[in-house]
Amino acid sequence: MAYQAPLEDMNFLIKDVFKIQQTLGQITSFEDFDDELYSAVLEESAKFCESVLFPINRNGDEQGCSHENGEVTTPDGFKQAYKEFTQGGWQGVSGDPEYGGQGLPKTINLLTEEMVYATNTSFCLYSSLTSGAYQAIHAHAKDDVKALYLPPMLEGRWAGAMGLTEPHAGSDLGIIKTKAEPLADGKYKINGTKIFITGGEQDLTENIIHLVLAKLPGAPAGPKGISLFLVPKISVNADGSLGTSNGVSCGSIEHKMGIKGSATCVMNFDSAEGILIGKENRGLFAMFTMMNLERLSIGIQGIGLAETSYQLSKAYALERKQGRNGNGEFTSIIQHADVRRMLLTQRAYTEAGRALTVFMGLQIDQQYHHSDEQTRDQSEDLMALLTPIAKAFFTDTGYDSCNLGLQVLGGHGFIREWGLEQLVRDAKIAQIYEGTNGIQAQDLLVRKVCLDKNGLMETLYGLIDASIEKAGDTEIELELRESLKVVIADVKTITEWLKTLDSEAIYHAQGGAVDFLHAVGHMIYGWMWLEMLNALDSQENALFADKKRLAAEFYTKQLLPKASEHCRRARSSYASFVTADEELI
Repeated sequence: MAYQAPLEDMNFLIKDVFKIQQTLGQITSFEDFDDELYSAVLEESAKFCESVLFPINRNGDEQGCSHENGEVTTPDGFKQAYKEFTQGGWQGVSGDPEYGGQGLPKTINLLTEEMVYATNTSFCLYSSLTSGAYQAIHAHAKDDVKALYLPPMLEGRWAGAMGLTEPHAGSDLGIIKTKAEPLADGKYKINGTKIFITGGEQDLTENIIHLVLAKLPGAPAGPKGISLFLVPKISVNADGSLGTSNGVSCGSIEHKMGIKGSATCVMNFDSAEGILIGKENRGLFAMFTMMNLERLSIGIQGIGLAETSYQLSKAYALERKQGRNGNGEFTSIIQHADVRRMLLTQRAYTEAGRALTVFMGLQIDQQYHHSDEQTRDQSEDLMALLTPIAKAFFTDTGYDSCNLGLQVLGGHGFIREWGLEQLVRDAKIAQIYEGTNGIQAQDLLVRKVCLDKNGLMETLYGLIDASIEKAGDTEIELELRESLKVVIADVKTITEWLKTLDSEAIYHAQGGAVDFLHAVGHMIYGWMWLEMLNALDSQENALFADKKRLAAEFYTKQLLPKASEHCRRARSSYASFVTADEELI
């Protein structure tokens, strides 16, 4: 079985649904780009992913990474694939041209990233972490640091890694123990241990740039006392050449359930020299530039793996013969109602998630490049609201889709050679790292709703209402429009209720945070389906349009109603469960 990039759907989104040439053409940075170029970039990415990355995906899983004498070896084929990846300029697709990037919109970069995740998630993580580190350095480092470090990162000669988690400190970063001591030359000496560091050590690049959270002497307690430091594996001379080893070493790598071709490292920093990024004690502020983009990236991991699951399970369903039709003829299992349910569930969630990815890509491009301050602020607010939803909902529905794909194959899905069981194992981690999905739900409920002062949800309602107003009068559009109105009313009711709660009641209500996020996620996906239906009039491919309408109908009738049920459950009283003695849990 093979993967084929969903180029037709991607082109439909960028040309017909969101019209990115028209939207981004108003921005100076993108005024020279057009749909033809965007499509060509996507097509070239598809060729690379289909022919280079997908064929080595299974071997990467079976062979995994190895660790010996502090050095990590990636699976066979990864080094050559990475060389082709960097030679193709894929690491710097949306990078700043001032530092050697191609300057394409992040919107396009997100779609190329989906294809890489879909074909080889372990491989994608190396480039994804580099992109995140690049963004943090670009946003917060001094000009001389950017000039020295960013060009080789955009080339792919140097990689990036993110050092947050410690053995005793996962999401509670305020209790980290890694120390930073000022040196006479303005640099800092870093000492500590970090765990779960993706790509902390590997054999793909000549240097690795670690962004490390640490505490300075006398720093305030808790999160307000954290600073961010750039710590290269190998010291970098003033002319950009590499110097000596910098006291950065890999103690071991983890043996994991999935993403085995990605090195997950225990990293030791022994008097390693680092450079302060941003201001002292403002490290979390700077690191969140990277973390928020990584959360969207990990969300896209869910979309990519779900797409591959759909493709593999549909191909199997078309070939697998089981049962007879009314004429007594053997028929393929795609004729079975339950198999169709599983296939359409995968497609309805995946295509809506891809649409939201493009919408969020546009917000990133506007947030960082638009000339109008009000537009930049609105896009920044939308990203603040949508990021926890996308990270959690993309990956929850992505994992569920991979499980459905495995179920379609039945016993063959449980066997390694078909590839579905690897997708399930690879997809699971996306619900965990970059902040578990439960934490994303808490962020949405508490910070983005209960403590919101910017009217984030009201802005979202306004955008959905605008789509409802312009919706056509076909039967499915009318049904989706009316169903969305019901869901919006339910979500509004619970958000208004949440804002009336005192701090103790909010704490109790957090038991329903995941349900609340899923309610909002289903509502947003309904909006995305309405946007896609609104754009079908310009679609010349009748089969493509019919497939869209069927998936939209399935989503409207079978999946969107879950939103109201999630609202009901989110508002159920959790107080007795939250306050119960832990022996009763």
